[in-house]
Amino acid sequence: MLDIYERLASYLDTLPAGYPTTEDGLELQILRKLFTEEEAELALHLMILDEPVSVIAYKAGLEQDYASKLLERMVQKGLISGSYPEGKPPVYSISQFVVGFYEDQVNRLDAELVNLFEAYAPIYFDKGPWKKQPQIRTIPVMEAIPVTPEVLPYMQVEAILQSKTDFAVRNCVCRQEKEILDKGCGKPMETCMMFDSAASNTVKTGKGRMISMEEAQGILKQAREAGLVLQPSNSQDPIFLCACCSCCCGVLSNIKNHPNPGALVANPYFAEHNPAYCIACSACAEICPMAALTMNGSSEIEFDQTRCIGCGLCITVCPSESQKLVLKPDLEQPKIPKNTTQTYLSISKARGIGNLVSMLWILIKNYFKTIKI
Repeated sequence: MLDIYERLASYLDTLPAGYPTTEDGLELQILRKLFTEEEAELALHLMILDEPVSVIAYKAGLEQDYASKLLERMVQKGLISGSYPEGKPPVYSISQFVVGFYEDQVNRLDAELVNLFEAYAPIYFDKGPWKKQPQIRTIPVMEAIPVTPEVLPYMQVEAILQSKTDFAVRNCVCRQEKEILDKGCGKPMETCMMFDSAASNTVKTGKGRMISMEEAQGILKQAREAGLVLQPSNSQDPIFLCACCSCCCGVLSNIKNHPNPGALVANPYFAEHNPAYCIACSACAEICPMAALTMNGSSEIEFDQTRCIGCGLCITVCPSESQKLVLKPDLEQPKIPKNTTQTYLSISKARGIGNLVSMLWILIKNYFKTIKI
């Protein structure tokens, strides 16, 4: 019979982002580190969609007051998601591993958890669905985008900001992780932005602070100057925007090891290099996060377009205009889901029909449990 942590790991693996098993049980060690047995048991009764305490308590067989206190404790520990709509009772949902309860350990990391994650991450990213359907996408820095009618609002970071009402910022958990390992890169720490309800939830749980639109724009400027890649959640209406470095970011550092990083990101752009204009100053090679641009032995810039993820950072430092971003052909354009729910369904579908059916079955079972209340 499976113990509570094995059951939770199995449940997490049915969710879109997955939670693959390992021979040495690293995935179980992470859960034991973070969840008490009581918390793990309650997590099994949460859906990926929000539910009120009354529903969750009924499914778990708990008194509502007790369930409410336990759920709030789990939210504060970053184990599950809580949402607090104005004038309505709070609602809760299961968190996936990544993007999810690992990122919500920001400001709570210790050496034991970091070392467990470092050991598990390569397995997770190798077995997970990232190569088929990413949870996050890459967008260019604003200065690099060519102004054409084909540029849609969700392709532009400035348009994304303009569509939001509330903003919060918190530390980058990836750079915090590397700092604990004494492998920090020294790049700005407070760069991860959350929007609207996710922003207020970030502040309520003490993981970040509210900021103004002007401060958000300042963070983007700081990120560009530091050579950070902009990565929002993979939907047309993103709930977060990360500014990532390829040395610390779990996603970027793993795809950098792939021979074709450009195929693993959802980005409508790629860069083009014109050697006729290039003065071989090496600025682009120094800032490129994927080593798509390199200086060869003849002091010339070489460009490998298969490694380009379309971040546009090379354009911002090129003094000779030898770099430019262009839209990919229509057949190569990534299909960006409209919202987070559609993103999750797309990821489940990419993992295979079995996982999609499993996820839908969980939603159906929970629905019928709910209507009995």
